Amino acid sequence: MAKIQIHPPILQGIHEALRQIFEEGYYADKVLERTFKSNRRWGSRDRRAVAETVYEVVRNYRLLYALAEKKLGFDPSALKILIFIWLEAFQDSFEVENSPVRGKRGEILDFVSELTPQEQHSIPDWLDQEMVRQRGEESWAELRSSLNEMAPVFLRVNTLKISSPQDLVDELADEGIRSQKVSDLAVMLPERKNVFQTKAFKAGHFEVQDLHSQEAALTLNPQPGDWVIDACAGAGGKSLQMAAMMKNKGKVIALDIQENKLSQLKLRARRAGVQNLEIRPIESSKVIKRLHGKADRLLLDVPCTGVGVLRRNPDTKWKLTLERLRELEKIQKSILADYSKMVKPGGEMVYSTCSLFPSENLKQVEGFLAAHPDFELKFEKEFFPGPSVGDGFYVALLQKKK
Repeated sequence: MAKIQIHPPILQGIHEALRQIFEEGYYADKVLERTFKSNRRWGSRDRRAVAETVYEVVRNYRLLYALAEKKLGFDPSALKILIFIWLEAFQDSFEVENSPVRGKRGEILDFVSELTPQEQHSIPDWLDQEMVRQRGEESWAELRSSLNEMAPVFLRVNTLKISSPQDLVDELADEGIRSQKVSDLAVMLPERKNVFQTKAFKAGHFEVQDLHSQEAALTLNPQPGDWVIDACAGAGGKSLQMAAMMKNKGKVIALDIQENKLSQLKLRARRAGVQNLEIRPIESSKVIKRLHGKADRLLLDVPCTGVGVLRRNPDTKWKLTLERLRELEKIQKSILADYSKMVKPGGEMVYSTCSLFPSENLKQVEGFLAAHPDFELKFEKEFFPGPSVGDGFYVALLQKKK
């Protein structure tokens, strides 16, 4: 198959996007969103070339940096050199004119084995060292490579609108998109497609949601008629999932300290046919106090490092620090202590993260239980990323004693 030519304006778009990510600190998804809005004349192949190249250079930044510096003798701070190395040595879909590393693919790939594991897998030293300390060398070595792969796309079926994953598979096939059932609620796309323009999406038949992320609501298992609180709701994907599980009976209250994260939830709920959802920004501690002892079920999908979703958000690893990990651990402890008061006696609570650090997961749960003997652990599980499965995720189910 002939390679797609990346012309100079497209190359410049890739370079500018990477500059904004690495030099100005913006997140990759937002940068690409702005880039595409500013270049509406780009065709689908150009947009694909930009998106794939930007994400892969971000994902493999340390590897490319080491190759530029140690093997090729280029200034590794020049982002365009990293783009050329990626395009010439590591992929087969695109090509660019006047590449300074043309014809060096073999020697570049041969040199990779001489780099450190941290360089090969593009992991910051502090993150690597902290994972070894918390998980052990063998366990972390198995995870390290999987975090540098491209994540699969999963769609969660909205059972308020359609009955099964197979129905969604058939609908998408009618629109020229292949998918396959992977669970009772989810399908996976074998290749990335823009599903947001499909009739099925506009009709509210599915939400894009990682397979393992769906486990938080499944573990909490809300029932029709329950009073359920999603206390760190964010954009509300899990709130919508729980509303569907409850068949629009009972109440789901979506809370978050960042009102802007909740802003799109009303539109999403309307599209999904959700009618039992109430949205409340946490403007003060009074919002939580008014809900003390009210929840049959409480979901705490707390802020975390997001190490489990580095495949999906690779720029996170270049922004994250050990100091930020410690800050998040304090926030998680505080949320568990304060928000758990919303659970009524006999009620249940799920604590979840998209982290792989035990200090954000089981260690937090153990610390909470030691300080709150009125709760007991019913279930906990860690999910690991892989080629055809979801992201790294952690979930624990706790019950408040009667």
